[in-house]
Amino acid sequence: MHPPGWQATRARLTDYFDRTAYDAWAAMTSDAPVSKIRATVRAGRTEMRNTLLSWLPADLSGRRLLDAGCGTGMLAIEAARRGATVVGVDVSPQLVATGMERLPEDVRDRITLVAGDMLDPALGDFDHIVSMDVLIHYEADEIAAATAKLAGRARHSLIFTFAPGTPLLRTARAVGRLFPKSDRSPTIIPVGHGHLKANLARAVPHARLGRDTRVSRGFYTSHAQEVLTA
Repeated sequence: MHPPGWQATRARLTDYFDRTAYDAWAAMTSDAPVSKIRATVRAGRTEMRNTLLSWLPADLSGRRLLDAGCGTGMLAIEAARRGATVVGVDVSPQLVATGMERLPEDVRDRITLVAGDMLDPALGDFDHIVSMDVLIHYEADEIAAATAKLAGRARHSLIFTFAPGTPLLRTARAVGRLFPKSDRSPTIIPVGHGHLKANLARAVPHARLGRDTRVSRGFYTSHAQEVLTA
């Protein structure tokens, strides 16, 4: 069973990333010129992606990794270059198709990108699961419930990001309608780290919380949390 509200939020995200803003996100995940607002988001996402990758072993040979919310597969590509066999899943069939077209030849045989639900157990078990900027759209209890499902399929670690409950981000959410319409993203739900950790302790009692860090670049703010399952 999915966390309450999971499917409704997932449907809204699919509509946004696959229809409303596909062109913008296809550009965001490339070298194409973007607006000044999106340039800060791109820089923040690059820093966060590099951070999450730094928490994985340098040599991933023989390991299976799930890129949960893969978009066009940027993290998947880097993980595969370390030797991992990667499955990437995303709510947007169009972004997944674009990702498949962009896959470099040197990793094409080690990456599978599919459109679907990252909580689908049919995707299988993994050594590591990474979910970047997906759970930023969910409440703390929904994040904890999703984390419990994912942690049960991760042999070594689960790494995810959430939107921290900072005054700045809460204010940004409140005034988001003042941004140019083309630069708006789906609703981001700020969550207090302490509140989230309490929810995680109840939902995933067998796991240990590892490293955490925050990345803030212009209009991008996200907090990474490592969950150790081994």
